[in-house]
Amino acid sequence: MKKFVIFAALALSPYFMAQDIVSKPVQSFQSAQYQSKKKAFVDNLLSKMTLDEKIGQLNLPGASDFTTGQAQSSDIGKKVEQGLVGGLFNIKGVDKIRDVQKVAVEKSRLKIPMIFGMDVIHGYETTFPIPLGLAASWDMNLIQRSAQIAAQEATADGINWTFSPMVDISRDPRWGRVAEGSGEDPYLGSQIAKAMVYGYQGKDLMDKNTMLACVKHFALYGAPEGGRDYNTVDMSHVQMYNTYFPPYKAAVEAGAGSVMASFNEVDGIPATGNRWLMTDVLRKQWNFKGFVVTDYTGINEMIDHGMGDLQQVSALAMNAGIDMDMVGEGFLKTLKQSISEGKVKEQTVNDAARRILEAKYDLGLFDDPYKYTDSKRAQKEVFSPKHLEAAKTIASNSMVLMKNDKQILPLKKSGTVAVIGPLADNAMNMTGTWSVAAKHANSISLLRGLKETVGKDVNFIYAKGSNVYESEEMEKRAAMFNKTTDRDSRPADQIRKEALDVAGKADVIVLAIGESAEMSGESSSRTDITIPETQRALLRELKKTGKPIVLVLFTGRALVLNEEKELADAILNVWFPGSMAGYAISDVLYGKVNPSGKLPMTFPRSVGQVPIYYNAKNTGRPLSAENTDKCNFEKFRSNYLDECNTPLFPFGYGLTYTSFGYSDVSVSNAKPAGNTSIEASVTLTNNGKYDGAEVVQLYIRDLVGSNTRPVKELKGFQKIYLKAGESKKVTFSISPEDLKFYNNELKYDWEAGDFDIMIGTSSSEVKITRINWSK
Repeated sequence: MKKFVIFAALALSPYFMAQDIVSKPVQSFQSAQYQSKKKAFVDNLLSKMTLDEKIGQLNLPGASDFTTGQAQSSDIGKKVEQGLVGGLFNIKGVDKIRDVQKVAVEKSRLKIPMIFGMDVIHGYETTFPIPLGLAASWDMNLIQRSAQIAAQEATADGINWTFSPMVDISRDPRWGRVAEGSGEDPYLGSQIAKAMVYGYQGKDLMDKNTMLACVKHFALYGAPEGGRDYNTVDMSHVQMYNTYFPPYKAAVEAGAGSVMASFNEVDGIPATGNRWLMTDVLRKQWNFKGFVVTDYTGINEMIDHGMGDLQQVSALAMNAGIDMDMVGEGFLKTLKQSISEGKVKEQTVNDAARRILEAKYDLGLFDDPYKYTDSKRAQKEVFSPKHLEAAKTIASNSMVLMKNDKQILPLKKSGTVAVIGPLADNAMNMTGTWSVAAKHANSISLLRGLKETVGKDVNFIYAKGSNVYESEEMEKRAAMFNKTTDRDSRPADQIRKEALDVAGKADVIVLAIGESAEMSGESSSRTDITIPETQRALLRELKKTGKPIVLVLFTGRALVLNEEKELADAILNVWFPGSMAGYAISDVLYGKVNPSGKLPMTFPRSVGQVPIYYNAKNTGRPLSAENTDKCNFEKFRSNYLDECNTPLFPFGYGLTYTSFGYSDVSVSNAKPAGNTSIEASVTLTNNGKYDGAEVVQLYIRDLVGSNTRPVKELKGFQKIYLKAGESKKVTFSISPEDLKFYNNELKYDWEAGDFDIMIGTSSSEVKITRINWSK
């Protein structure tokens, strides 16, 4: 019976494959006739607009929190009536949005509708795992489905523009916004970027349940010095084009309608004012046709960068290729003067206004400005049972089993289980960072999920065990945006003793520790990426009881987990799973779902290893493979005196309740020539007792190049579902396109020579064969 139940749960993922998955960019559905009609409409509208009205289209203020009925009397409402606002963000609810839109289309001179944006990052009210957790699913159908549901709910509630996906590559887990991205790899990140854009925008932006995507943060935001948010970024163009640019480019090619500029500088010029980035790369090289918006006060912040006063930086941004100013109103206040002084051409403003108007046309707002304000839709489609069921399935598929000694998991449905930890009964933190529309109190905590799903055969007993931090000040920093940590004011030893007493009555301990929701995310950088000491002290004391410990890890980043790996019998990384967290975790802990997630980011042994990533390059003095594997120090080689070179958990790593075997790699042609394709295959076998899924990963190494090349690069993956005892041949097609890279002259091409073809279960555990590809 157990085997059947697990397979039935896993079968839910192929269910999503049967959904209407988008396979082509939105632009491909727009005919030449459509484009001609759009151009004529916008040309006519622009001809009627004053310069003030054109500049007004470039203004994106925040909505604050005015209530229904305030729209016309508010300062924003007055600007809307004057035609000085192109859109609003962070306004929630059909009634409020209808009120503001009514002012725009009934009170302003030209009756131009507005767009309404929000940070719909990983779901709307139905919340999915944080993006780093979604990436751990390695399932593009599930990821796309999460974006489809987010778009359906947000548009039902009046929102038609999302500031997502965030596609910044990051190799530094100190940076808090790794939680909002897809990890360290450009190939995986590119696939996810496309899936998210397709999910949000669908086949046609005219559809009422699709919304405009905004790719952020362009560019390189995930590589700040010291891992400190908003900090300086400095890298070579080769690094940009080969590692950091691909996900942005993939999202643009998928048809993303807008792009957001990043806060950091690029080549010494802030991205918001960087013409090379916004015009030469984005528009000329990548042929991006949508509009570019700043991040929050991005133009104004160039003053502190040292780029001039408000007029100077506003002109710099406009001339660089920025179309819309979020919050700062630098365009609104200074562009007319800059035009009169010859510092900005009026045609540049016209072009920016055109792009905003075209986006509104594509959304169908000129045909029906109220299309997103149907209150009946909101009541029916937001936080619906169908969406919650999808959220549970997606969450359970994102979890990564990092350790499972003696097959302690899945747990047996009997006996007494001690559920302990500061995150064990905390619904407010289950959605993680950047869940602005979520109703956190409606989320399912771990304790609640266990009690409601496992049944009466298991006796669950609970104790908090510790606070998130010993320091009250640190805990305040970790509990922003009303995501309370329910701090216990008693002394730490007293809270811990209560947990030890509870543990003494149990057969097994489920320990829920890690980060709270806002310990990662924007402006949540950390120099110490271990679990806070008071929680680790709890783990040490619980270990002394001799009871088996299943560590349920909550985190928005890669953590240093040396002690936890040593002390816990099992580690299940659940990230922040979203609205249905407790139910999804319970399904995995008790075997209803066999975990299949894989790490999208390397977990270091020490913060001193950071940045650490799988697709590194060899030095001229690499440590030998034998000493690398054995963690031996070797003088005059590239290694540390006090630490191994290898990570604690590598990129692509993840266990399941079953075991998978790989045959050797076979290739259809070991000596291909020219522009052809070959096939590389392995036979995958489920050798265990449970049905399950394995993410089969393809890596390639270019052994000799005109530029130094990484030791391996992800070039493909497939998530394969097998019943216990079943085998399947897994095949990847490889062409010269997979071998291309940007050389130091930024020429994108491939070079003949030897290549290692690697297929396996993670970046560190692969089968290898070698081929020679000639031109």
